[in-house]
Amino acid sequence: MVLCITHSNDFYTVDIVINRLKESGIKVLRFNSDDFSYKINFEYHKHSENQVLKLITPDFEITSDEIQAVWYRKLWNVAVPENLEDDYKKIYNQEYLTMRSIFFDSLKNVPWINPIDIDHKISDNKFEQLKLASQSGLSVPKSLFTNNSQSVKDFFYTECNQQMIAKLHGALSRSMSGNTPFFPTTIIQEADLENLDSLIYCPMIFQEKIEKQYELRVIYVDGEFFTGKINAADSVAGSTDWRAAVDTRPSWENYDLPLVVCESIKTMMKKMNLFFWCFGYNPQKKTDTIYF
Repeated sequence: MVLCITHSNDFYTVDIVINRLKESGIKVLRFNSDDFSYKINFEYHKHSENQVLKLITPDFEITSDEIQAVWYRKLWNVAVPENLEDDYKKIYNQEYLTMRSIFFDSLKNVPWINPIDIDHKISDNKFEQLKLASQSGLSVPKSLFTNNSQSVKDFFYTECNQQMIAKLHGALSRSMSGNTPFFPTTIIQEADLENLDSLIYCPMIFQEKIEKQYELRVIYVDGEFFTGKINAADSVAGSTDWRAAVDTRPSWENYDLPLVVCESIKTMMKKMNLFFWCFGYNPQKKTDTIYF
């Protein structure tokens, strides 16, 4: 059995993968990580040298030894009862998250895509991502992670030739609907440098602006590549970040990455110890350089 870890509001991608697994004759179980809460029962037994971990829901009953592989797609906060008093929410979350982690840890000896601890370590550290990309032969824009407004001003003039963008390290919200608040990659103009007082409350990432031909979204799956070329050139809002293209619908088409780029990505993925990753590339307008 393959365990697919996601959340109750996830759709489309997870459904396609699950259906394909079933078509291939593989038994699969969708596990909504937010439902590991008052919505399920669990029993962890230890008898001499044997450990049995069981999850029980109205839809299924499963023990950890039935699971042969894990596809880790999404991890969500556990659901909290609406009538739970605020004073109890901290201990509620603490204990349920711990019990969920124990269940996941019981599966550490089966294949994971991706191993959850490694995935979190890498995905939560863009600074490390840039380092590993550079070490693997990929082009990386000059970057500054800071809460120091003066450092941003210096970086703007001395490293970026007054062509700079800003982005957050994480997301403002998570949604499958696409209509929740988010902070897109944003161009920083010279006049903006006088309005950086609030940076002390929200550190950001600043990078040299790359004049791109178009954007690429690359999906890497254990040595294979699936790349989409996004053309948002006709969008004013999406010219810097295609996700902000609300004034038009960007077009997608297949794209073949150069072999040298593929080999560098494979090297980077081995350094990360990951089997699956999705990321963006920007081919520069004036050269064939593709920036990670």
